Amino acid sequence: METNIKTKPIFKAKKFWIAVLAFLVLIVIYFKVSDSGRDKIFSVENITQVKSAEKQAVAETPKLDMASYDKKLNEIANNLTNASATSPSPLSSPIQGEEWKKEWPVKTVYPNAGALLPFNRIVAYYGNLYSKNMGVLGEYPEDEMLKRLNEEVKKWEEADPNTPVIPALHYIAVVAQKGAGRDGKHRLRMPDKEIDKVLKMAEKINGIVFLDVQVGKSNVQAEIPLLEKYLKLPQVHLGIDPEFSMKSGAVPGTSIGTLDSQDINFAADYLSKIVKDNNLPPKVLVIHRFTQKMVTSFKDIKPLPEVQIVMNMDGFGGQANKLNTYKQYISKQPVQFTGFKLFYKNDAAKGAMLTPERLLKLTPIPVYIQYQ
Repeated sequence: METNIKTKPIFKAKKFWIAVLAFLVLIVIYFKVSDSGRDKIFSVENITQVKSAEKQAVAETPKLDMASYDKKLNEIANNLTNASATSPSPLSSPIQGEEWKKEWPVKTVYPNAGALLPFNRIVAYYGNLYSKNMGVLGEYPEDEMLKRLNEEVKKWEEADPNTPVIPALHYIAVVAQKGAGRDGKHRLRMPDKEIDKVLKMAEKINGIVFLDVQVGKSNVQAEIPLLEKYLKLPQVHLGIDPEFSMKSGAVPGTSIGTLDSQDINFAADYLSKIVKDNNLPPKVLVIHRFTQKMVTSFKDIKPLPEVQIVMNMDGFGGQANKLNTYKQYISKQPVQFTGFKLFYKNDAAKGAMLTPERLLKLTPIPVYIQYQ
C-alpha cells in the first residue's frame, strides 16, 4: 500500500510535463503556419483585390436616378408634361384658394431602385372573375378583355408619349359580402385557382397584378397576410378599399366604410418587410377614396422606400363631380401619388367619360388609371 501511495503523484507529474511539452510544440507549429497564412491573407495584393471586389459589388447594385425622379415628380405636380423643364412653374404663384398646389410634389422618402412610379403610368382593368357586374375584368371573355385593355393603354401612350404605360389587372381577391358567412365577417376570400388565372392573364400582356382587399367586418391585419405568397412575387402589388371596411358594424353596401392611417401604414409596413426579405423592387399600394371619412388622419400615412402609395379617386358620376372629388379628397390631401378611376357604365350614364387628354391637365397628374 505504501508503494502505491508514493508512486501515484510521481506518475501524475510525468503526465503533466509531457502534456505541457506537447502543448508548447503545438504552439510553435501554429505560429509558423499562421504566420505564413497571415502573410498570404494580408498581403498588399490580396487587400487590393478585396477592396476592388467590394467596389465592384457596390457599383453593380442598382441605384435610383434621383435627378430623373425629381424631374418627373415636378412634371406631374406642376403639370409640365408637354412643357420644357425650364418653364416657369405654375405653382410658384398659385391663385387665391389654390395654395394646396404648393404641397405638390410631396416631400417624402426616395424609393429604392426599380420603382415603377413616377417613371411609368399604370393603366388597370378592375373586377372579379366571378362577376360581370363588379368590373370590366370579369365582364368579358379573357381575350376580349385583354384586347380592350390594350386599346386603353394605346390611348394613354398617344396622349402622353413621354410616360411609358404598364398594363395591369386589378383583381378583387377579398370581396365584401352582404351575407355574414360562417364567421360573420361579411367577406369572401377568392380561391388560389382564381388568383392564379389572373396572374396567367397578366403574363400574356407583360402586365402586373393588384390584389384588392375589401375586408367587410374583418380587418387588413387579418386579411393581407393571407396573400403573402402572392405578394412575394415581384409583379404583384396591393389595393385596399376603405369603402368596404365596416368598422361601424354596418353591413357592406349599406354605408360607406373607413380606414385609418394606422391600417394603411400596417399594409405599407407589411409590404416593406416582404420587399426587404425577398430582395424585391418597391411595391405599389393603392387606396381607394371618394369621401372625407373614408380615410382618416391622412397626414400620418407614411410612404416608405419599399412602398409607393397611390390615393385613387374612386367615385363615379358626371365629369364636374368627379373632378371636384379628385380635387377635394386627393389633390388637397396629398400623400405621395394619385390615381383616377373611370367607370364605363356609371360615368357614361352621367355623360361622356373623361378622356386621357383631360386627365393630363389635372394637378397633380394621376399616374395610376383604373377602369371598371
